Amino acid sequence: MKVESLLKTTAAVALLATTAAGAAMAQDKTMRVRINADIRSTDPGVNRDANSDAIVLHMVEGLVGYKDDASIAPLLAKSVDISPDGKTYTFKLRDGLKFSNGEPLTSADVLSSWQRYVDPKTAWRCLKDVTGSGVANVTNVAAPDAATVVFTLEKPTALFLATIARTDCSGTGIYQKSSLDAQGKWVKPVGTGPFMLQEWRSGQYVQLAANPNYVSPGGERTGYVGDKKPKIAAVRFMIIPDDAAAKAALYSGDIDVLSDVNNADVEELSGSDKLKVDKVASMGLTALLFQTRDPLLKDVRIRKALLLSLDIAQISEALTNGQSPANFSVIPVPSPYSGKQQKEIPARNLDEAKKLLAEAGYKGQPIKWLATKFYPSLFDAAVLVQAMAQEAGINIEIETLDWATLLDRYTAGNYSAMSFTYSARLDPSLSYDMVSGSKDKSPNKVWDNPEGLKLIAESTTIGDAKERQALLDKLEGMIRADVPLIPLYSGTRIGAVRANVEGYKTWPVGYPRMWGVSFAQGK
Repeated sequence: MKVESLLKTTAAVALLATTAAGAAMAQDKTMRVRINADIRSTDPGVNRDANSDAIVLHMVEGLVGYKDDASIAPLLAKSVDISPDGKTYTFKLRDGLKFSNGEPLTSADVLSSWQRYVDPKTAWRCLKDVTGSGVANVTNVAAPDAATVVFTLEKPTALFLATIARTDCSGTGIYQKSSLDAQGKWVKPVGTGPFMLQEWRSGQYVQLAANPNYVSPGGERTGYVGDKKPKIAAVRFMIIPDDAAAKAALYSGDIDVLSDVNNADVEELSGSDKLKVDKVASMGLTALLFQTRDPLLKDVRIRKALLLSLDIAQISEALTNGQSPANFSVIPVPSPYSGKQQKEIPARNLDEAKKLLAEAGYKGQPIKWLATKFYPSLFDAAVLVQAMAQEAGINIEIETLDWATLLDRYTAGNYSAMSFTYSARLDPSLSYDMVSGSKDKSPNKVWDNPEGLKLIAESTTIGDAKERQALLDKLEGMIRADVPLIPLYSGTRIGAVRANVEGYKTWPVGYPRMWGVSFAQGK
């Protein structure tokens, strides 16, 4: 070999080595993601909120999961076979699955996780949804061999897979028994996800480390399925309650990812060469809720008068800084079932509002309205409602609570009216189920209409899109007539990252997903 060629070769090898080392160093860095409050627990679907779900879903995986388009695909399962009568679901597990501690996952782990989920003492978020009170009633779960799990339902439902994939159920994630201590008390998730819990410093951060035993299913990275390989050594979810402080931290480089950008900040952040911003229509719901058993608001005429006193389009424009259109339906705008009827927005009519109030004998009694500044839009919504309703003679008194207290009051049904936000539901039947049910059994439900509940249950069994749309349109008319809530908008999910962050994608559910995300080489 000539000296010149040898020098070129040596230089090339050195360059490759330097590049590889630089890339390795970049991926060894911890990526920092803002969350606006501490998580409630790491127990999947138990004592949870949106932040808890987002972080836990990095550590545990279920049999199936949602894709970006809201369809369902296998995750821990490699196949799902549904019997002709729709009552039996047979899941075949993927080969070589391992928990983060290196132990193999088998059907026995699926059974033990399921048994804990359906134990009422666990207080799993989705217990009622799979035990007869919601969309499904699982009557038996069996494991004929180490790679097969069979679920048997009392009756067929088109929403069983969508239910066990729900993010607020933590995807019905499978965890090893070592996640609990000898007394059965929850310790931490030992799951199959791309990350595992490294440290939870209450009030400061939750840090996850890449799972060295993660087994990727391959395929397109979408939603919570596909290739979820971790490309960074650790992720630190940093608790920064104040939005202005979070934005400043993104500019300064103290955080790398801001998954929940305020609408008002989009234009400013988009103009910075230090940042990258993307957005997508959301499938959540921001709404005004009424307690229909309240001594005053049990009169539908007063609820209708409140609705007619509001300019919903103007409220939505103000609350979202023009980023999200008004949506007076529990079915989100991106849904294929958001049709003509769902898109109709009631017009403001102060004269009709005053007439209804007179008929109801309303004499200016105060209506206590709960709000929180934890989500500024919820407090701002209350202020706008108060001002507009006053023009019709409705007296609203705002009580501001911290988010945890507001959530507890919502769960107990202990309020007259409140501003509230729901996380995404990716199926229209689940959107209705989210707000509907027996108040005696589920005090958090706002719409308790027996006929409506029957139609919601029926909607879960219909496969034909046109037939299902017709039923959903009927439900839309019924819930609008009862006015148990006033939907305002579905929202827009907006994320911003530092310019050196690659692979991060915002999606309709809005939760940050840190697998497949990395730092750009040399940045």
